[in-house]
Amino acid sequence: MRPGAHDVPDEHDEHGGADCVVDCAVYVAGHRLPGRCGYTEALAQVRQSPGSFLWLGLHQPTEAEFTPIAATFGLDELAVEAAVTLRQRPKIERFGDVSVFVLRTTRYVEHPELTETSEVVETGSVVVFIGDGFVITVRQGSAGQLAPVRADLEKRPDLLAQGPWAVAHAVSDRLVDSYLEVAVAFENDIDELEDHVFSSQSQNRAAQIYQLKRELMEFKRAVAPLQHPLAALTEDKELLPKEIRRYFRDVNDHLLRTVERITGYDDLLNSILQARLAQLSVDQNNDMRKIAAWAAIAAAQTAIAGVYGMNFDFMPELHWRYGYAMVMALMFLVAFTMYRAFRRSGWL
Repeated sequence: MRPGAHDVPDEHDEHGGADCVVDCAVYVAGHRLPGRCGYTEALAQVRQSPGSFLWLGLHQPTEAEFTPIAATFGLDELAVEAAVTLRQRPKIERFGDVSVFVLRTTRYVEHPELTETSEVVETGSVVVFIGDGFVITVRQGSAGQLAPVRADLEKRPDLLAQGPWAVAHAVSDRLVDSYLEVAVAFENDIDELEDHVFSSQSQNRAAQIYQLKRELMEFKRAVAPLQHPLAALTEDKELLPKEIRRYFRDVNDHLLRTVERITGYDDLLNSILQARLAQLSVDQNNDMRKIAAWAAIAAAQTAIAGVYGMNFDFMPELHWRYGYAMVMALMFLVAFTMYRAFRRSGWL
């Protein structure tokens, strides 16, 4: 669940001089201009070319690395904090003419077996800054790589021609699709856990259930809060172009379906947990009945032995030659009779 601190960028830095820069490109009428340039040069080029915009991609910038970038693009100081802060809640905010769109990234962590310490989902964040003639994407963590998003968008110049908000849509669309991929993987874990819990040779898996539920809650905290920002974007007629707003509605529909699945998984895990606790209660009752049955059998033998161990002078059959054998036979008969009775009643 912790973002990968040592993850490498999607591509080697050849732009802008900062280690955090993944890619920087200028797009005119939906087409990427050839050549490579730093973000300062790219911004100057955009200012001289109406209808163009630049896309600057960053990966895990430090505050020292992002501060000069923020100064170049005129970003608010709160925007700097948003870019370098981990585990933010999904939101959309306006700082003057710049919109800040925060999304959470998720990645399913493969594990050979679910244990009480297994990490199932890893989360990070992507902050998208959308301004006049530029879009900046800042990725924190190893999840949610954006190089495939850029590659797919560059194959669709008609969509890229819509401007920076087309990038914001593509990023959100890819991340929401990744939520569904993680949800499907979660479902496989839940199915496997359910099979183990209800099998005839079930072991105590309450710890695994709790762990999977904790991971599901981490996943839910990354996904569910995005509903409000996306809903707000689909209703904002001034901020978004009409065509892009239509695309955001489709993303919002996918997100709602994912949230519904997560809610269903949560309810299912609660049911599995309750069923497992009921099984444990039944098993404990069965154990207590067995203990009580054996204790009753032992108590009968103790009672007989206790009577003939009181050393009174006048007791029946005390000096009889076969008294010892008779008492032992009596004890065996009582024990055997009680054992058969407990077996028939299901206590043993």
